[in-house]
Amino acid sequence: MTDLIDELAPSGITYKPLGELCTVFNGYAFKSDQFNSEGIGLPLIRIRDVNTGLSDTFFSGEYDARWLVEPGDILIGMDGDFRANRWKHSRALLNQRVCRLQDFSEELLPAFAFYQIQGELDRIQSSIGSSTVKHLSSRELERTPVPVPPVEVQREIVRILDQFTELEVELEAELEARRRQYYHYQTVVFSLSDQAPYVPLGDVISGLRTGLNPRQNFRLNTPDARNYYITVRELGGFDVVPTAKTDRVNDDALATIQNRSRLKAGDVLFSGTGTIGRTALVPDGEIGWNVKEGVYVLTPVPDKISARFLIHLLRTPSNRERIMAAADGSTVASVSMASLRNISIPLPELSVQAHIVAVLDKFEALVNGLNVGLPAELAARRKQYEYYRDKLLTFEEAPA
Repeated sequence: MTDLIDELAPSGITYKPLGELCTVFNGYAFKSDQFNSEGIGLPLIRIRDVNTGLSDTFFSGEYDARWLVEPGDILIGMDGDFRANRWKHSRALLNQRVCRLQDFSEELLPAFAFYQIQGELDRIQSSIGSSTVKHLSSRELERTPVPVPPVEVQREIVRILDQFTELEVELEAELEARRRQYYHYQTVVFSLSDQAPYVPLGDVISGLRTGLNPRQNFRLNTPDARNYYITVRELGGFDVVPTAKTDRVNDDALATIQNRSRLKAGDVLFSGTGTIGRTALVPDGEIGWNVKEGVYVLTPVPDKISARFLIHLLRTPSNRERIMAAADGSTVASVSMASLRNISIPLPELSVQAHIVAVLDKFEALVNGLNVGLPAELAARRKQYEYYRDKLLTFEEAPA
Protein backbone atom coordinates (compact mmCIF):
# COMPACT_ATOMS: atom_id res chain seq x y z
CA MET A 1 0.00 0.00 0.00
CA THR A 2 2.86 2.39 0.81
CA ASP A 3 4.34 1.83 -2.65
CA LEU A 4 1.00 2.60 -4.29
CA ILE A 5 0.61 5.82 -2.32
CA ASP A 6 4.21 6.86 -3.05
CA GLU A 7 3.58 6.28 -6.74
CA LEU A 8 0.20 8.04 -7.01
CA ALA A 9 0.50 10.69 -4.28
CA PRO A 10 4.20 11.35 -3.61
CA SER A 11 3.50 14.73 -2.00
CA GLY A 12 0.98 13.37 0.51
CA ILE A 13 -2.79 13.16 0.76
CA THR A 14 -5.19 16.09 0.64
CA TYR A 15 -7.77 16.37 3.43
CA LYS A 16 -11.17 17.96 2.83
CA PRO A 17 -14.28 18.54 4.98
CA LEU A 18 -16.75 15.69 4.59
CA GLY A 19 -19.43 18.20 3.63
CA GLU A 20 -17.48 19.09 0.46
CA LEU A 21 -17.41 15.44 -0.62
CA CYS A 22 -20.97 14.32 0.09
CA THR A 23 -24.28 15.46 1.55
CA VAL A 24 -25.19 14.74 5.16
CA PHE A 25 -28.97 14.16 5.00
CA ASN A 26 -30.94 14.08 8.26
CA GLY A 27 -33.90 11.81 9.00
CA TYR A 28 -37.45 12.89 9.74
CA ALA A 29 -39.48 12.93 12.98
CA PHE A 30 -42.17 10.44 11.99
CA LYS A 31 -45.27 10.40 14.20
CA SER A 32 -45.05 7.61 16.76
CA ASP A 33 -48.81 7.00 16.75
CA GLN A 34 -48.31 5.39 13.33
CA PHE A 35 -45.56 3.02 14.48
CA ASN A 36 -46.31 -0.70 14.69
CA SER A 37 -44.48 -4.00 15.22
CA GLU A 38 -46.77 -6.09 12.98
CA GLY A 39 -44.88 -5.43 9.74
CA ILE A 40 -47.43 -2.95 8.36
CA GLY A 41 -45.76 -0.39 6.10
CA LEU A 42 -42.00 0.14 5.80
CA PRO A 43 -39.30 -0.55 8.42
CA LEU A 44 -38.32 2.59 10.32
CA ILE A 45 -34.62 3.01 11.07
CA ARG A 46 -34.12 4.45 14.55
CA ILE A 47 -30.80 5.07 16.33
CA ARG A 48 -30.72 1.63 17.92
CA ASP A 49 -31.16 0.02 14.48
CA VAL A 50 -27.97 1.53 13.05
CA ASN A 51 -25.85 -0.86 15.13
CA THR A 52 -27.90 -3.99 14.45
CA GLY A 53 -28.72 -3.24 10.82
CA LEU A 54 -32.28 -4.46 11.49
CA SER A 55 -35.52 -2.77 12.47
CA ASP A 56 -38.57 -4.24 14.20
CA THR A 57 -40.50 -0.95 14.04
CA PHE A 58 -42.68 -0.14 11.04
CA PHE A 59 -44.36 3.06 9.86
CA SER A 60 -47.80 2.80 8.28
CA GLY A 61 -48.44 6.45 7.42
CA GLU A 62 -47.66 8.63 4.42
CA TYR A 63 -44.07 9.66 3.75
CA ASP A 64 -41.91 11.63 1.35
CA ALA A 65 -39.58 9.59 -0.86
CA ARG A 66 -36.65 11.74 0.33
CA TRP A 67 -36.53 9.68 3.53
CA LEU A 68 -36.33 6.32 1.80
CA VAL A 69 -33.19 4.32 2.56
CA GLU A 70 -31.90 1.86 -0.02
CA PRO A 71 -29.61 -1.17 0.49
CA GLY A 72 -25.99 -0.01 0.67
CA ASP A 73 -26.74 3.46 2.05
CA ILE A 74 -24.35 4.67 4.75
CA LEU A 75 -26.21 5.53 7.96
CA ILE A 76 -24.97 7.25 11.12
CA GLY A 77 -26.64 7.30 14.55
CA MET A 78 -26.32 10.80 15.99
CA ASP A 79 -26.92 10.12 19.71
CA GLY A 80 -25.26 7.90 22.33
CA ASP A 81 -22.49 5.71 20.93
CA PHE A 82 -22.08 7.14 17.43
CA ARG A 83 -21.97 4.32 14.88
CA ALA A 84 -21.95 4.03 11.11
CA ASN A 85 -23.38 1.12 9.20
CA ARG A 86 -24.25 0.15 5.65
CA TRP A 87 -27.93 -0.74 5.36
CA LYS A 88 -28.12 -4.26 3.96
CA HIS A 89 -31.84 -4.92 3.83
CA SER A 90 -34.87 -3.76 1.85
CA ARG A 91 -36.07 -0.21 1.56
CA ALA A 92 -36.75 1.56 4.85
CA LEU A 93 -37.46 5.01 6.24
CA LEU A 94 -34.93 7.27 7.94
CA ASN A 95 -36.09 8.41 11.37
CA GLN A 96 -34.92 11.51 13.25
CA ARG A 97 -31.39 11.57 14.77
CA VAL A 98 -30.19 9.18 12.07
CA CYS A 99 -28.49 10.62 9.01
CA ARG A 100 -27.48 9.27 5.62
CA LEU A 101 -24.43 10.14 3.54
CA GLN A 102 -25.39 10.67 -0.11
CA ASP A 103 -24.47 12.42 -3.36
CA PHE A 104 -20.77 11.55 -3.20
CA SER A 105 -18.32 13.41 -5.41
CA GLU A 106 -16.22 11.44 -7.87
CA GLU A 107 -13.22 11.97 -5.58
CA LEU A 108 -14.60 9.80 -2.78
CA LEU A 109 -15.78 6.21 -3.07
CA PRO A 110 -18.78 5.58 -0.77
CA ALA A 111 -17.23 2.31 0.48
CA PHE A 112 -14.02 4.13 1.40
CA ALA A 113 -16.02 6.89 3.11
CA PHE A 114 -17.78 4.26 5.24
CA TYR A 115 -14.53 2.86 6.62
CA GLN A 116 -13.06 6.31 7.10
CA ILE A 117 -16.06 7.71 8.95
CA GLN A 118 -16.07 4.76 11.38
CA GLY A 119 -12.70 5.82 12.74
CA GLU A 120 -13.65 9.50 12.73
CA LEU A 121 -16.77 8.81 14.81
CA ASP A 122 -14.63 7.15 17.48
CA ARG A 123 -12.46 10.26 17.63
CA ILE A 124 -15.45 12.63 17.71
CA GLN A 125 -17.04 10.58 20.49
CA SER A 126 -13.96 10.79 22.69
CA SER A 127 -13.61 14.56 22.14
CA ILE A 128 -17.16 15.58 23.01
CA GLY A 129 -16.76 15.43 26.78
CA SER A 130 -18.58 13.99 29.72
CA SER A 131 -22.30 14.52 29.12
CA THR A 132 -24.39 11.47 30.01
CA VAL A 133 -25.89 11.20 26.51
CA LYS A 134 -23.67 12.45 23.71
CA HIS A 135 -25.13 14.19 20.68
CA LEU A 136 -23.63 14.68 17.23
CA SER A 137 -24.76 17.37 14.80
CA SER A 138 -24.75 17.20 11.03
CA ARG A 139 -22.64 20.38 11.02
CA GLU A 140 -19.93 18.61 13.03
CA LEU A 141 -19.96 15.78 10.52
CA GLU A 142 -19.78 18.18 7.59
CA ARG A 143 -16.74 19.91 9.14
CA THR A 144 -14.93 16.63 9.83
CA PRO A 145 -11.75 16.49 7.70
CA VAL A 146 -11.29 13.24 5.79
CA PRO A 147 -8.38 12.18 3.57
CA VAL A 148 -8.96 11.94 -0.17
CA PRO A 149 -6.30 9.62 -1.59
CA PRO A 150 -6.36 8.67 -5.28
CA VAL A 151 -9.34 6.47 -6.17
CA GLU A 152 -7.00 3.54 -6.93
CA VAL A 153 -5.69 3.72 -3.35
CA GLN A 154 -9.22 3.95 -1.96
CA ARG A 155 -10.28 0.90 -3.97
CA GLU A 156 -7.36 -1.21 -2.68
CA ILE A 157 -8.01 -0.20 0.93
CA VAL A 158 -11.68 -1.13 0.55
CA ARG A 159 -10.68 -4.52 -0.88
CA ILE A 160 -8.47 -5.28 2.14
CA LEU A 161 -10.96 -4.08 4.76
CA ASP A 162 -13.84 -5.89 3.08
CA GLN A 163 -12.00 -9.15 3.72
CA PHE A 164 -11.97 -8.40 7.45
CA THR A 165 -15.65 -7.47 7.53
CA GLU A 166 -16.65 -10.58 5.53
CA LEU A 167 -14.93 -12.75 8.15
CA GLU A 168 -16.78 -10.86 10.89
CA VAL A 169 -20.08 -11.47 9.10
CA GLU A 170 -19.36 -15.22 8.96
CA LEU A 171 -18.53 -15.31 12.69
CA GLU A 172 -21.61 -13.25 13.54
CA ALA A 173 -23.80 -15.67 11.54
CA GLU A 174 -22.30 -18.65 13.37
CA LEU A 175 -22.74 -16.89 16.71
CA GLU A 176 -26.39 -16.15 15.90
CA ALA A 177 -26.95 -19.83 15.08
CA ARG A 178 -25.46 -20.79 18.45
CA ARG A 179 -27.69 -18.23 20.19
CA ARG A 180 -30.77 -19.74 18.59
CA GLN A 181 -29.60 -23.14 19.82
CA TYR A 182 -29.06 -21.65 23.28
CA TYR A 183 -32.57 -20.22 23.35
CA HIS A 184 -33.93 -23.64 22.34
CA TYR A 185 -32.09 -25.30 25.21
CA GLN A 186 -33.31 -22.61 27.58
CA THR A 187 -36.85 -23.68 26.75
CA VAL A 188 -36.04 -27.40 27.00
CA VAL A 189 -34.11 -27.17 30.26
CA PHE A 190 -36.64 -24.89 31.92
CA SER A 191 -39.32 -27.45 31.12
CA LEU A 192 -37.91 -29.12 34.24
CA SER A 193 -39.62 -26.30 36.11
CA ASP A 194 -43.05 -27.01 34.61
CA GLN A 195 -44.23 -28.93 37.66
CA ALA A 196 -42.75 -26.42 40.09
CA PRO A 197 -45.00 -23.96 41.90
CA TYR A 198 -45.17 -20.40 40.58
CA VAL A 199 -44.55 -17.59 43.04
CA PRO A 200 -44.20 -13.80 42.76
CA LEU A 201 -40.60 -12.70 42.28
CA GLY A 202 -40.94 -10.63 45.44
CA ASP A 203 -41.28 -13.85 47.48
CA VAL A 204 -37.74 -15.01 46.66
CA ILE A 205 -35.84 -11.74 47.12
CA SER A 206 -35.11 -9.92 50.37
CA GLY A 207 -34.46 -6.56 48.77
CA LEU A 208 -35.12 -4.56 45.59
CA ARG A 209 -33.29 -1.25 45.24
CA THR A 210 -31.88 0.96 42.52
CA GLY A 211 -28.94 3.29 41.90
CA LEU A 212 -28.81 7.05 41.55
CA ASN A 213 -28.74 9.58 38.73
CA PRO A 214 -26.41 12.60 38.90
CA ARG A 215 -28.95 15.44 38.88
CA GLN A 216 -28.14 17.43 42.04
CA ASN A 217 -26.31 14.54 43.69
CA PHE A 218 -22.92 14.36 41.96
CA ARG A 219 -21.07 15.02 38.72
CA LEU A 220 -19.78 12.52 36.18
CA ASN A 221 -16.19 12.39 34.95
CA THR A 222 -14.66 14.88 37.34
CA PRO A 223 -10.84 15.05 37.39
CA ASP A 224 -10.73 12.71 40.41
CA ALA A 225 -13.29 10.24 39.02
CA ARG A 226 -11.82 6.74 38.97
CA ASN A 227 -14.88 4.52 39.61
CA TYR A 228 -17.20 3.27 36.89
CA TYR A 229 -20.80 4.51 36.65
CA ILE A 230 -22.67 1.43 35.44
CA THR A 231 -25.68 1.75 33.14
CA VAL A 232 -27.65 -0.76 31.08
CA ARG A 233 -24.86 -0.78 28.47
CA GLU A 234 -22.40 -2.40 30.86
CA LEU A 235 -24.68 -5.26 31.97
CA GLY A 236 -23.25 -8.26 30.15
CA GLY A 237 -25.43 -11.16 31.25
CA PHE A 238 -23.44 -12.36 34.25
CA ASP A 239 -20.60 -9.84 34.20
CA VAL A 240 -20.41 -6.08 34.47
CA VAL A 241 -18.37 -4.99 31.45
CA PRO A 242 -17.09 -1.39 31.57
CA THR A 243 -15.50 0.07 28.44
CA ALA A 244 -13.38 3.09 27.64
CA LYS A 245 -16.65 4.98 27.04
CA THR A 246 -18.16 4.16 30.44
CA ASP A 247 -18.65 7.27 32.57
CA ARG A 248 -16.84 7.54 35.90
CA VAL A 249 -17.54 8.97 39.35
CA ASN A 250 -15.28 9.94 42.25
CA ASP A 251 -15.17 8.24 45.66
CA ASP A 252 -17.67 10.63 47.25
CA ALA A 253 -20.20 10.02 44.46
CA LEU A 254 -19.63 6.28 44.73
CA ALA A 255 -20.47 6.41 48.43
CA THR A 256 -23.56 8.54 47.72
CA ILE A 257 -24.86 5.99 45.22
CA GLN A 258 -24.04 3.12 47.58
CA ASN A 259 -26.26 4.71 50.25
CA ARG A 260 -29.18 3.97 47.96
CA SER A 261 -28.15 0.82 46.03
CA ARG A 262 -26.43 -1.00 48.93
CA LEU A 263 -24.64 -3.32 46.52
CA LYS A 264 -23.17 -6.52 47.88
CA ALA A 265 -21.75 -9.73 46.46
CA GLY A 266 -24.38 -12.08 45.09
CA ASP A 267 -26.88 -9.35 44.21
CA VAL A 268 -28.50 -9.56 40.79
CA LEU A 269 -28.57 -6.44 38.59
CA PHE A 270 -31.51 -5.98 36.23
CA SER A 271 -32.19 -3.10 33.84
CA GLY A 272 -35.72 -1.87 34.43
CA THR A 273 -35.63 1.20 32.17
CA GLY A 274 -34.79 1.66 28.49
CA THR A 275 -33.41 -1.66 27.29
CA ILE A 276 -35.34 -3.76 29.79
CA GLY A 277 -34.01 -7.14 30.88
CA ARG A 278 -30.22 -6.81 30.81
CA THR A 279 -28.62 -8.57 33.77
CA ALA A 280 -25.37 -9.03 35.70
CA LEU A 281 -24.16 -10.56 38.95
CA VAL A 282 -22.33 -8.55 41.62
CA PRO A 283 -19.07 -10.50 42.14
CA ASP A 284 -17.22 -11.29 45.34
CA GLY A 285 -14.53 -8.89 46.48
CA GLU A 286 -14.15 -5.13 46.27
CA ILE A 287 -15.76 -3.41 43.30
CA GLY A 288 -14.90 -0.01 41.87
CA TRP A 289 -18.31 0.81 40.43
CA ASN A 290 -21.95 1.47 41.21
CA VAL A 291 -25.17 1.73 39.25
CA LYS A 292 -27.47 4.40 37.91
CA GLU A 293 -31.15 4.82 38.66
CA GLY A 294 -33.17 2.34 36.60
CA VAL A 295 -30.68 -0.47 37.16
CA TYR A 296 -32.39 -2.55 39.83
CA VAL A 297 -30.52 -4.43 42.56
CA LEU A 298 -32.19 -7.71 43.58
CA THR A 299 -30.99 -9.66 46.64
CA PRO A 300 -31.99 -13.34 46.29
CA VAL A 301 -32.99 -15.32 49.38
CA PRO A 302 -30.33 -18.07 49.19
CA ASP A 303 -32.41 -20.89 50.68
CA LYS A 304 -35.11 -20.23 48.09
CA ILE A 305 -33.35 -19.32 44.84
CA SER A 306 -29.78 -19.17 43.56
CA ALA A 307 -28.55 -15.95 41.99
CA ARG A 308 -27.37 -17.64 38.78
CA PHE A 309 -30.67 -19.48 38.42
CA LEU A 310 -32.52 -16.20 38.85
CA ILE A 311 -30.45 -14.57 36.10
CA HIS A 312 -31.03 -17.47 33.70
CA LEU A 313 -34.72 -17.33 34.58
CA LEU A 314 -35.04 -13.58 33.97
CA ARG A 315 -33.44 -14.01 30.54
CA THR A 316 -35.75 -16.74 29.22
CA PRO A 317 -38.08 -15.60 26.39
CA SER A 318 -41.24 -16.45 28.38
CA ASN A 319 -40.22 -14.39 31.41
CA ARG A 320 -38.98 -11.53 29.25
CA GLU A 321 -42.44 -11.42 27.68
CA ARG A 322 -44.06 -11.27 31.13
CA ILE A 323 -41.76 -8.46 32.17
CA MET A 324 -42.26 -6.47 28.97
CA ALA A 325 -46.03 -6.84 29.34
CA ALA A 326 -45.73 -5.13 32.72
CA ALA A 327 -43.68 -2.21 31.32
CA ASP A 328 -45.11 1.20 30.57
CA GLY A 329 -43.88 4.54 29.27
CA SER A 330 -44.44 6.10 25.85
CA THR A 331 -40.96 7.57 25.27
CA VAL A 332 -38.74 5.37 27.44
CA ALA A 333 -40.08 1.95 28.43
CA SER A 334 -39.87 1.16 32.13
CA VAL A 335 -41.01 -1.58 34.47
CA SER A 336 -41.65 -0.43 38.03
CA MET A 337 -40.22 -2.15 41.09
CA ALA A 338 -43.74 -3.02 42.22
CA SER A 339 -44.54 -4.63 38.86
CA LEU A 340 -41.26 -6.55 38.89
CA ARG A 341 -41.99 -7.91 42.37
CA ASN A 342 -45.33 -9.25 41.10
CA ILE A 343 -43.91 -11.11 38.08
CA SER A 344 -44.77 -14.79 38.47
CA ILE A 345 -41.82 -17.21 38.20
CA PRO A 346 -41.41 -20.99 38.58
CA LEU A 347 -39.56 -22.05 41.74
CA PRO A 348 -38.17 -25.61 41.57
CA GLU A 349 -36.14 -27.22 44.32
CA LEU A 350 -32.59 -25.92 44.78
CA SER A 351 -31.17 -29.19 43.41
CA VAL A 352 -33.17 -28.75 40.19
CA GLN A 353 -32.03 -25.12 40.01
CA ALA A 354 -28.41 -26.27 40.29
CA HIS A 355 -28.87 -28.77 37.43
CA ILE A 356 -30.43 -26.12 35.19
CA VAL A 357 -27.61 -23.68 35.98
CA ALA A 358 -24.93 -26.29 35.20
CA VAL A 359 -26.42 -26.99 31.76
CA LEU A 360 -27.09 -23.39 30.76
CA ASP A 361 -23.77 -22.06 32.06
CA LYS A 362 -22.00 -24.18 29.42
CA PHE A 363 -24.06 -22.60 26.65
CA GLU A 364 -23.63 -19.18 28.23
CA ALA A 365 -19.84 -19.50 28.05
CA LEU A 366 -19.96 -20.55 24.40
CA VAL A 367 -22.44 -17.93 23.24
CA ASN A 368 -21.81 -14.94 25.51
CA GLY A 369 -18.48 -15.56 27.25
CA LEU A 370 -16.04 -12.69 26.92
CA ASN A 371 -12.89 -14.81 27.19
CA VAL A 372 -13.92 -18.06 25.49
CA GLY A 373 -16.02 -19.25 22.59
CA LEU A 374 -17.25 -17.34 19.58
CA PRO A 375 -17.60 -13.92 21.29
CA ALA A 376 -13.91 -13.97 22.21
CA GLU A 377 -12.94 -14.90 18.64
CA LEU A 378 -15.22 -12.23 17.22
CA ALA A 379 -13.81 -9.62 19.63
CA ALA A 380 -10.27 -10.56 18.57
CA ARG A 381 -11.17 -10.21 14.89
CA ARG A 382 -12.79 -6.83 15.50
CA LYS A 383 -9.72 -5.61 17.36
CA GLN A 384 -7.54 -6.80 14.50
CA TYR A 385 -9.83 -5.10 11.99
CA GLU A 386 -9.76 -1.80 13.90
CA TYR A 387 -5.96 -1.93 14.08
CA TYR A 388 -5.58 -2.41 10.31
CA ARG A 389 -8.39 0.03 9.55
CA ASP A 390 -6.66 2.80 11.52
CA LYS A 391 -3.28 1.90 10.04
CA LEU A 392 -4.57 1.86 6.46
CA LEU A 393 -6.59 5.05 6.88
CA THR A 394 -3.81 7.18 8.41
CA PHE A 395 -2.05 9.25 5.77
CA GLU A 396 0.66 11.85 5.59
CA GLU A 397 -1.10 15.08 4.76
CA ALA A 398 0.01 17.04 1.71
CA PRO A 399 1.47 20.52 2.37
CA ALA A 400 -1.10 23.31 2.21
